[in-house]
Amino acid sequence: MVRPDQGAEGADGPRSGPEQARGPAGAGAAGPGGDRLAAQLGKIRQHPVVLEQQAQRAADLQLRIADRITAFAGSMRFVYLHVALFTIWMLFIESKPWPTLTLIVSLEAIFLSTFVMIGQNRQAAFQQAKADHDFNEQELELKTNTQLTREIHVLTTELHRRVLEDPAP
Repeated sequence: MVRPDQGAEGADGPRSGPEQARGPAGAGAAGPGGDRLAAQLGKIRQHPVVLEQQAQRAADLQLRIADRITAFAGSMRFVYLHVALFTIWMLFIESKPWPTLTLIVSLEAIFLSTFVMIGQNRQAAFQQAKADHDFNEQELELKTNTQLTREIHVLTTELHRRVLEDPAP
């Protein structure tokens, strides 16, 4: 999955970093060497399947929402927020054994596990699309190399025929 605001590969797939999304303007503030870095980042080519997936994700509101939820749920901010909320809840809001908190946490776990499965399904689809693309490209390259090898063989055979049959006086 491609998250325009994240710069690493996550459980749900590769993401383009801010420097790739912004191009030279995003990296230019780094100082005197920033322009060189920006030029290098501008030249980075991405796999066609990655570009296609980025376009699909940018066009689909549901995917963008799922990406944001997954990104937040997989962050330390999420952990810190839950520690704070659970502590406040257990100390001040509800007396033991916290039946409402148990219900809330159970429902949250159901939804978060669903987002994890959605991410895994999208990652599997991405990997399959990339593998299909790579296979097709390799097959095309193999056919091209085979054709070139055959043409070289024909030229070499013709050259040998001319040299051996018509020697120069």
